[in-house]
Amino acid sequence: MPIPVHALVHRPLTAEAVAELVALPYVPPVDEDEDDDAVEAERRRRGWQWEDLVCESFRTGHGHVLCSEAFSPFGELKARAFLVFGELYPVDPDDERMLNGTWLNGYMEGWEQLPGWRGVRPATDQDCEAVLVQAAGAVTEALGAAPERTLVSAHTTSHGPALTHRVWRTPTHALILGPAADEGPYGHLTHLQLSSTPLTCAPDLPPATAGDQALADWITAHTDW
Repeated sequence: MPIPVHALVHRPLTAEAVAELVALPYVPPVDEDEDDDAVEAERRRRGWQWEDLVCESFRTGHGHVLCSEAFSPFGELKARAFLVFGELYPVDPDDERMLNGTWLNGYMEGWEQLPGWRGVRPATDQDCEAVLVQAAGAVTEALGAAPERTLVSAHTTSHGPALTHRVWRTPTHALILGPAADEGPYGHLTHLQLSSTPLTCAPDLPPATAGDQALADWITAHTDW
C-alpha cells in the first residue's frame, strides 16, 4: 500500500546538472577567505543565485539548490556538497499533534515557488520514488554507469518512509542519490538530493555480503554533516 506524504515538491534532475556537480571539486579553487569578490564573480558567471531555503546555499543555473560544507564549493576536493532536487513533508504516524497538522506547508510553498519546481499535495512514497528513478536516470546518463549499490532503508539520516538510496563512485568521491534530513526549520522535512562527498569520509564501500546496515552506515557517514 502507498504510504502518504503531506507534500512533495521537485524539479527534475538533468545529466547536465549532475555533470556540473561532479566537476565542482576539480575546477580552479575560489577561496572566499582571500577574495569575496571572486566567489561572487564565479557565481554570476555560472548564472547561480543565492538561496536561503538551505543555509548558505546557491540556486544553480539548472534550478536546483546546492549546499557545500565549504562556503565556496569551487575547487574544494575535501568538502561535501549536495544538490537538492526535491523536498518532501512526511506524515508521522506517531505524532498527530506536531507533524500532521500540515503546519510546515508554508515552508514547502517556499520550495514550490522556485522556478521550474512542481508540487504534489498530498503525495505518496511512490511519487517520491518516481522522482528518484528519474534522477537516477540522469546520474547514469552523466556518469555512463548504473549505480554500484542500492538500498531501500529508513535507517539513514532521512525522515519519513523508506526510500531508495543509490550509490556511484568516482576515483575520489561518492555520489549518493536519495533522501536526507533537511535539518532546517524544526527538522521534520526531507531532501531528495544527490550528494558528492570525498570517499575518505568512511572506509571503503562495504561488500554486499556485509548486509544492509553496513551500507546504511556507509551512506550516513558520507551524507550526515
